[in-house]
Amino acid sequence: MNPSRSSDASGRGIISLTERGKTVLSQKRVLSGMQPSGKLHIGNLAGALQNWVKLQEKYDCYYFVADWHALTSQYAETSQIKDSVQDMIINWLAAGLDPDKSTIFIQSWVTEHAELHTMLSMITPLGWLERVPTYKEKQEELKDKDLSTYGFLGYPVLQSADILIYKANYVPVGIDQIPHLEITREICRRFNHLYGEVFPEPEGLLAEFPKVPGIDGRKMSKSYGNCIYLSDTPKEVEQKIKTMMTDPQRIKRTDKGNPELSPVFQLHKVFSTKTEQDEVAEGCRTAGIGCLDCKAILIKNLFKVLEPIWARRENLLKNQDAVRDILQSGTKRAKQAAFETINEVKKAISLYT
Repeated sequence: MNPSRSSDASGRGIISLTERGKTVLSQKRVLSGMQPSGKLHIGNLAGALQNWVKLQEKYDCYYFVADWHALTSQYAETSQIKDSVQDMIINWLAAGLDPDKSTIFIQSWVTEHAELHTMLSMITPLGWLERVPTYKEKQEELKDKDLSTYGFLGYPVLQSADILIYKANYVPVGIDQIPHLEITREICRRFNHLYGEVFPEPEGLLAEFPKVPGIDGRKMSKSYGNCIYLSDTPKEVEQKIKTMMTDPQRIKRTDKGNPELSPVFQLHKVFSTKTEQDEVAEGCRTAGIGCLDCKAILIKNLFKVLEPIWARRENLLKNQDAVRDILQSGTKRAKQAAFETINEVKKAISLYT
């Protein structure tokens, strides 16, 4: 893929792409990534992957495995990162990411991210990093780990480099994540002010990320061990759903309940149709259905979503060389775009080249 920039009558940039003989005009670029911190679960599917699959039909999408970011909190226990990367890529492809429509790559394979991170770190005030919302939150959440490192403090600069290196126009975020993107926008503005207009200022592409509860009712999280994984077998998924907690008011089958108190109903909101949600809610309130009936409907709908993913996963697991080829091809395209940006940055800063 060879990106080039031109201008329309208003002077705004237009990205023209030529890829595999196909030309796409005026296509905005989207950038997003995930840390390889363990197996992916249905919360990752509903919260990000399904949205990514939709975005690739409309935008020039770059999706990367953020393995360097994983080191910000896992630097002392890196043995699982490699396996997590492999599992993540397979799940992305199984969920519907198309390497002919999206550029899929691994962060550490494109070393220009680190180059731009270094240059951006020279102009980023310390106070900006200390006030990033997640800085204190993550330290509080991960009390068992020593996060008093430069890497953890400076991860927003690396994140900014990830976005700016591809001149991304949009970053998919929930409304509560807008403040996290703002530091990238601040760094972008500061660089452009100091050295000239090199980077477009990235905008948040607002998306609705549903809150997916785990089998214990808390937020689905690998750290809680309450996940339904994309790699789980049908039997494992069915068993996990059957053992989920429900409305605590419904002790007996004849007890009336409140569906909003049931984590099972929260999963219905993500995976069941509106008609089914209404029927389940009414059945719960009137004791017209039991909790096992409610769970059976959820299992049916969850299987509808997961069965195609399981089939693609099985095929991909048998074709690991093809998966690596996809990564190498995506990395080549990403590296070309990153290389061009780095050269532009060096010229703007007046580094000797």
